[in-house]
Amino acid sequence: MRKAANLPSSRIQKRIGLLCAVGCALVLWAARVHSQNTSGPPQIGPTDIAGVVTSSKGPEAGVWVIAESKLLPAKFRKIVVTDDAGRYMLPDLPKVAYNIWVRGYGLVDSKPVEGTPGKALNLAAIVAPDARSAAQVYPANYWYSLIQVPPKSEFPGTGPEGNGIETTMKFQEQWVDQMKEGCQLCHQLGDQATRELPFFHDGFKSSTGAWTRRIESGQRGPNMVQTISRFGAQRALAMYADWTDRIAHGEVPPQPPRPQGIERNLVLTMWEWAGPTGYVHDEVSTDKRNPMLNANGPVYGAMYGKDGISILNLAENDATEVHVPTRDKNVPSDFSPTMLQPSPVWGKDIVFDNPAGVHNPMMDQKGRIWVTSRIRKDEDEPAFCKEGSNNPYAKLYPLERSGRQLSFYDPKTRKITHIDTCFTTHHLQFAEDKDNTLFVDSGTNGVGWVNTRVFDETGNAEKAQGWCPPVIDTNGDGKIGPFVGPNDPLDPTKDKRIGGSAYNLIPSPDGSVWYTLPGVPGAIVRLDRGNNPPYTCKSEVYEPPFNNAKAPGKMGYSPRGIDVDRQGIVWTALSGSSHLASFDRRKCKILNGPTATGQQCPEGWTLYPVPGPQMKGVTDEGSSDFHYGNWVDQHNTLGLGNDIPIANGTSSDSLLVLLPGGKWVILRVPYPMGFYSRGLDGRIDDPNGGWKGRGLWADYGTTADWHIEGGKGTQGSIVHFQLRPDPLAR
Repeated sequence: MRKAANLPSSRIQKRIGLLCAVGCALVLWAARVHSQNTSGPPQIGPTDIAGVVTSSKGPEAGVWVIAESKLLPAKFRKIVVTDDAGRYMLPDLPKVAYNIWVRGYGLVDSKPVEGTPGKALNLAAIVAPDARSAAQVYPANYWYSLIQVPPKSEFPGTGPEGNGIETTMKFQEQWVDQMKEGCQLCHQLGDQATRELPFFHDGFKSSTGAWTRRIESGQRGPNMVQTISRFGAQRALAMYADWTDRIAHGEVPPQPPRPQGIERNLVLTMWEWAGPTGYVHDEVSTDKRNPMLNANGPVYGAMYGKDGISILNLAENDATEVHVPTRDKNVPSDFSPTMLQPSPVWGKDIVFDNPAGVHNPMMDQKGRIWVTSRIRKDEDEPAFCKEGSNNPYAKLYPLERSGRQLSFYDPKTRKITHIDTCFTTHHLQFAEDKDNTLFVDSGTNGVGWVNTRVFDETGNAEKAQGWCPPVIDTNGDGKIGPFVGPNDPLDPTKDKRIGGSAYNLIPSPDGSVWYTLPGVPGAIVRLDRGNNPPYTCKSEVYEPPFNNAKAPGKMGYSPRGIDVDRQGIVWTALSGSSHLASFDRRKCKILNGPTATGQQCPEGWTLYPVPGPQMKGVTDEGSSDFHYGNWVDQHNTLGLGNDIPIANGTSSDSLLVLLPGGKWVILRVPYPMGFYSRGLDGRIDDPNGGWKGRGLWADYGTTADWHIEGGKGTQGSIVHFQLRPDPLAR
């Protein structure tokens, strides 16, 4: 017998634990393989519906089974994926009748049949007769991949008298960024509502004319006209007209892969909320710092279009609303009632009226729901914010107006509290500190914050808030002193304020705050407040590698979403180039000084191309998808581990999960098509409850709910993502 090595008992225990873990994993793997290779029917409980999906080709693996009911207070849906043998299991259904059907790539939808919990139901899938029929259920980004982008050789643009591309367009990447960041901020492009022109063909000699009329429609018409002008309007309209013409004549995109592996374990549960014009921007279910807060409680959404907070009551399967008022009267709406042309859906109806402009929700440690919202007119700035005030923040960097302030809703008292801020607010995040500091991105003014402990103790908005302009230490003296403006040349004796508009932000475990500057290439910015803000505030700026000789072949641009893991590594979705990117500041050799203006640390970046097809004419890596944001699952709320980064597949009806090693897991929402996610949230309802005790929450955040499959009258939904151990787990 071989003599045992002389190891410390702790190391022996670790090795035994590792062997047990490996052995258990192998046993579980073998059991699941056996389950997947068994053709017997799944077991059915009293709240389940299960069966087998077959077509003329036999069992259909990796297709969706959709159950929908209108018999609950809120329209309810449950969606699962079939296993290798075509079997499915719809678990935990409220006891009402459901319409149930099959959807999958390579199929056309089966005819809905009625099913009730506790009974088996086998389903017949229908193989698509041709590629065009099959493509009707492909995600929007697959259709958008058919568009023909002007080649790199046409940039810089030469203007209306030349190639029609605006002279401000220096790179093809700027054009692509506008096609995503500019054109898809409100809704998808490539869905049926946008790839077809059913309302606009009559009376127009060409599709270019029809597209001109389309972008002038409704309350968003002026914004769309402004956006198209940034390309060179006629050149862009011709591009979109060519795209829809080719689709009308039969061109179809490649078929997406069906769900595989972990993707087949997905269980989607969704409830409609907010009405057909509600426009819920995003949602919150818990405190990001403590995902077990509000376990099994309501989920809240910011109703941007209607100045409210939408509330999903899970126990009742019901959705209600709370109005968020302005503090002052006569505050103008975010959405202008002025229309260039009537909407083809709503005519001249004013569907959005939102003086408060309720935007981004976040839950604090007390379960209160904080939102960025307007409480007064922009110009009615408090005196303590302005030049001449004794407020130390105003002395360093006075602010004359702010475009949105803060409010919070207390579910216990059902009261709304307003907080006037000197700085504009957009997105908000709580820090892990004794003050429960609430940080907000503040556009061109950098970062603002509210010490919520101080506000709760005093009710004094001035005393509780502060802000810092974004200034980098370009003179390298280790502190922030006098600084030049964003458009001024560097001065070796002074520091420099950063230009651009802060879009999204996240506090880091080390106490710093990071935010994004979208654009080409765009940047992420780190703010360290120091021990005596605002005088000790200093910033650092890092651009994704873009035409950087130190990083050949890497081209990333337009950071939009941002989050951080527990190790302090920053994750950002590059919405223009379609990457999920990580940035590790510890790898940087240069943090400040005259060369620290953006491209000084390509070694800190790792770029992960997002799956999906690329647009025609674009040779850089990436895809046609658009990523409104991203999120890091710090606390294993999905069940795939801690610190798992997730990108919004905002144009691909999906959440895109990046596993260690770079493998992607695509969590697709197949129905109703048009899943346009913005913010994400994860909650643990029962840490000992297995897969049923945890999950992610995301909202159909499209501005145009009538673009969702089903058209006018369709409501947005709140979606619960859960991953079970296998496709038949109950």
